[in-house]
Order: sequence, then C-alpha cells, then structure tokens
Amino acid sequence: MKVNGECHCGNIAYEAAVDPATSSICNCTDCQQLSGSPFRASVAAKAEDFHITRGEPKLYVKTAQSGNKRAQGFCGDCGSPIFATTVENRTKYNLRLGTVRQRADLPPKRQIWCESAILWGQNVSDVPGIPRE
Repeated sequence: MKVNGECHCGNIAYEAAVDPATSSICNCTDCQQLSGSPFRASVAAKAEDFHITRGEPKLYVKTAQSGNKRAQGFCGDCGSPIFATTVENRTKYNLRLGTVRQRADLPPKRQIWCESAILWGQNVSDVPGIPRE
C-alpha cells in the first residue's frame, strides 16, 4: 500500500510503500514516554520503499533495556515523531501512524509489550465523546 505523510508543521514529508499487515501497537514504557500517550502505533516500510521528500529529520538514539539501540526520527521544529529504525544497516523503518495520511486505513494487527499496557488506554469506548472542541 502506498502512503505519504508529514510532520505537524509540514517541514518534513515522506512517501513509502507499507504492508498493512505490519501495522501494530507497542505498549512498552519507552514508546509511552516517546509518544506522550498510552501506546505508540506504527507500520513497517522497507528501507528501499521509504523516501523523505522534504526536510531532514533529527535523530535521537534510544538504548533499550536489552542494550539494542534504535534511532528515533522526528521533526526538530514541531517535535512530531516520524519513524524508528536501527542505528546501522537500516533495512526497515517503523513509520509513526500519527503522521501517515492514510492512518485510518491501517488498523493495528497486533500489540507488543502488553505487560506494560496502561489498562485504561486499552478501551476508551465508554468515555464520553465531544465531536469537536
């Protein structure tokens, strides 16, 4: 599936081909902190299918509990998270669904790090909603 997206301020834009079957949610505490929400949603793109078309993301290298290092690409102006990838030998990018224009067409197919999940974040369907504010 072809997708495109951009950061909130529009300084970084990209296009990619993704496999909708790889759309997922991560509940780890690192993703909670880095996204500022109960979980982070992403979809995978092969390195050869991901192209930055405008701007240059800043990188923050996060070291996981396992010792693995992951490069977090984000907009240095508005702070929007764009992707995560390995530090070296990049073969795959996990695109952050919040910046993908077609995000409504990419429902998650799996969740990981469920032991860290914030329970109230798993089902908000009973929380009263307001169409706009």
